[in-house]
Amino acid sequence: MRPKMVETSTNSPYTTILEKQRDKSLLLRQQSIKSRKSQLKELEIFLLINRQRIQVAVNSDLKKSFMEVDLSELYPVLGEIRTAIENLDGWARSKKIDSPLTYFGSRAEIKIEPKGVCLIISPWNYPFNLCFGPLISCIAAGNTAIIKPSEMTPNTSKLISALASEFFEEAQVKVIEGDYTISSELLKLHFDHIFFTGSSTIGKVVMRAAAENLTSVTLELGGKSPTIVDETANLLTSAKRIVFGKFLNNGQTCVAPDYILIHRNVKDSFIEHLKKEVVKMFGDNGTINEDSKSYSRLINQKHFNRVTQLIKDSVAEGAVIELEGKSNEKVNFLHPTVLSNVSLNSSIMEEEIFGPVLPVITYNTEEEAINLINSKPKPLALYVFSERKSFQKKVLNQTSAGTTCINDCVIQFAHPNLPFGGVNNSGIGKSHGYAGFLEFSNQRPILKQLTRFSASSFIYPPFKPKMKLLVDMMLKYF
Repeated sequence: MRPKMVETSTNSPYTTILEKQRDKSLLLRQQSIKSRKSQLKELEIFLLINRQRIQVAVNSDLKKSFMEVDLSELYPVLGEIRTAIENLDGWARSKKIDSPLTYFGSRAEIKIEPKGVCLIISPWNYPFNLCFGPLISCIAAGNTAIIKPSEMTPNTSKLISALASEFFEEAQVKVIEGDYTISSELLKLHFDHIFFTGSSTIGKVVMRAAAENLTSVTLELGGKSPTIVDETANLLTSAKRIVFGKFLNNGQTCVAPDYILIHRNVKDSFIEHLKKEVVKMFGDNGTINEDSKSYSRLINQKHFNRVTQLIKDSVAEGAVIELEGKSNEKVNFLHPTVLSNVSLNSSIMEEEIFGPVLPVITYNTEEEAINLINSKPKPLALYVFSERKSFQKKVLNQTSAGTTCINDCVIQFAHPNLPFGGVNNSGIGKSHGYAGFLEFSNQRPILKQLTRFSASSFIYPPFKPKMKLLVDMMLKYF
């Protein structure tokens, strides 16, 4: 019988499953790395078998085409699995640490061990990817997990619950569906780690709740990701890549370009390229409408109304509509919109847009663009389109962001060997690959000392005068 090492709320309806998972987590600590890899391989096969179920569920919630589901939801998760399988032996191996002369005779190492029972709260914008992605890191690190998917994508959440129950025993992975009240109940419990993806506002709520139990957190948040296009950039290529990154998933991407900072000399040419590429990429027969197969939808009417109001407010404050089209609130269809002459004090420049609206703002000098970026909270992503390495370096040295991509956008998220995460307001901690594995692991320092000899014995009290020479040498040389 496991001793009661931590307190949990006996009033919570989820106490029983938490206790089961805590017992299971103690067993998983003794599990071989080979068995973890074997389970991950089986999970890879299981997800591929269920590919069509995933496509149908996500399409039902967000109207994503099946191909977009494959590329943006399933493929990144399979990449996480394959990267973990290939590297898990090295990730989980204890690391030997060199010791200074003052620790002569001892041996030091860092043991990588599971944190224990974890809570994963996932969002609605990439409902499968951003749920199973962290879960792969959690499982690879040897933990158990309770998952709370978003109620705003009910079909995908229902499928996630079904897939988890079909593949895992609930003592290892359990999905609990419901609204924000379920999240509130779960956050009262004592977890060993919490992984949350969502808005900065809710991230603060999660962090406050975690502080009550001194639980470590990974917060994948968001913010206004700026995109600089200078006068040396290849405008056609830049427009094409920005259009993909911005309007994929109807702009509901945490690392989507939120606004463009374009050098005044190339603004008009760049906007023309933007308009052509939007229709070329997401339209059918030269137009984008509610039947377009490559264009997703906004998540719900509330979100549709919020984004639409941002456009109206911007226009009322002097913004010029460069690109728009017919929209249909009944099916949450909002045509891609490009705005210029946007006021820096407008609401669209204060909050994350999270929709298919792209403000284009001109600048005259490099300092002007950099100062604007630095006047706002640190973003999750920052993009630079420029052929000048000196300018690229200047932006990197004079700004701060969770991630940065030069001459492309969004694709840094899916790189299997790059850590992903924000900084300050845009997030805490990193995910993906080795970084994600470490988020769900405790790096436990271990020092092994010889029984017959210890260098530290030379500095034991009593502190006699003859010891002063030794202390002086330590302070000066070691």
